[in-house]
Amino acid sequence: MGKLLISYTPFEIRVGLVEDQNLVEFYVERASEKSLVGNIYKGRVVRVVPGINSAFLDLGLERTAFLFGDDLVPSEDIDWDKELAFSGPKEVLKEGMEILVQVIKEPLGQKGARVSTNLTLPGHYLVYLPYFQHIGISRKIKEEKLRKALREIVEKIRPPDTGWIIRTAAVEADEESLKREMEFLLCLWEDIKERAKKVKAPALIYEELNIAFRAIRDFFTKEISVILVDDEEFYRKLKEFLERYFPDFISALKLYEGKEDIFYAHGFQVDVKKLLSRKVWLKSGGFIVIEPCEAFTAIDVNTGRFVGESEMEETILKTNLEAAQEIATQLRLRNIGGLIVIDFIDMEDPAHQELVLETLKEALKKDKAKHSFLPISPFGILEMTRERKRDSLYDVFYETCPLCAGEGRIKSKRTVYYEILRRIQKMGPHIRNKKLEIEVHPGITEVIGEEISYLEDLEKKFNFKVEIKSNKDFLPWEYKFHILNM
Repeated sequence: MGKLLISYTPFEIRVGLVEDQNLVEFYVERASEKSLVGNIYKGRVVRVVPGINSAFLDLGLERTAFLFGDDLVPSEDIDWDKELAFSGPKEVLKEGMEILVQVIKEPLGQKGARVSTNLTLPGHYLVYLPYFQHIGISRKIKEEKLRKALREIVEKIRPPDTGWIIRTAAVEADEESLKREMEFLLCLWEDIKERAKKVKAPALIYEELNIAFRAIRDFFTKEISVILVDDEEFYRKLKEFLERYFPDFISALKLYEGKEDIFYAHGFQVDVKKLLSRKVWLKSGGFIVIEPCEAFTAIDVNTGRFVGESEMEETILKTNLEAAQEIATQLRLRNIGGLIVIDFIDMEDPAHQELVLETLKEALKKDKAKHSFLPISPFGILEMTRERKRDSLYDVFYETCPLCAGEGRIKSKRTVYYEILRRIQKMGPHIRNKKLEIEVHPGITEVIGEEISYLEDLEKKFNFKVEIKSNKDFLPWEYKFHILNM
């Protein structure tokens, strides 16, 4: 059975999905870097670009958002003539127009957020489509009899002219649970419309749930037996959320009261360097190397120490099969999206190539992100894509290194600061009535200044005094503690 591990601090929430004693997905959300995907804004059209069938909107964010023609659907804000449906934004959008849009992809690098007018409100069992009237059903529900039964229930309980997608988790729901969630989503939509009428663009109308609430909403199934939370106050908030929206899940929610880090206590060392290591060893002695590049992610498969006990072709096949399983795990765990190029070891037998591809596809069946594949080439190259909506762990934990002109990556200043906070939290009882002097690189002091309240809270909690000292001789990720008597 699986588990959801939730570690809460005021500055950072970490969520891990455990399946068969393995950490298969890991998400981090920081109060200062909250995800935008799922947020609904009232935006103002600032530019329509017919040449690339797109428009740019002001949402009140740092950069203008990008609306591609394919993401434009009929809505209450747009005077839509069905004959113009395939003409693109230039025919239906005008500069200065105010419309409701939803973020479907995070801003990335110099690119603004990608948005759509096709608004969706997801629940655990259903997704409400305000501007559509059809019923869709998850492709992961394979059994035709079950698909038909679910469709009939939703058809029976839905209000006229409303659109719904039946999610995979709906196979575990009864009619009453589906009806209760449907009513909640309809009320939520009415609230969004009312707020949108009262404000001028640009404005945030609806903010998506934080990562912990989203994880419960999106991941919880009968295959997950426990939701374990390590903070008592946050546990109470999650309990209230479940009591209101998902009462069937309450029995699974537990408070973790151990003193060790919740992930470490369950056998997972969530160390940034190990988590995102370039080289990942396979059971047989082979290994894969994962290299994030500007336009794609490259993954190389090697036999390493594995020499096999039979023919070379069998050795190669075994290594490639192990690699396919591990690659599926790493794509989910690191949340790698976009174009992915995998260099398997060359296989002469087409049947072996097909077996490796099918193994990779099978291993990715539990992955909620969409993916597509091309056949493996005679040279062992597989090209695939994986849906990218949110930042990968590389984007969360690392920033471009100023010491190597962008050729490598180091921990971000905020990651270093949060490591310092976590270490202080661990050593707290031992520094009571002491003075803690912390030496850091000058770059870290800026982040400490911006988020000093977290450090001040720890000072009060453990009754010690802290002094920050800047040391220009330190590397950006270096810091040192000195415990002194007061």
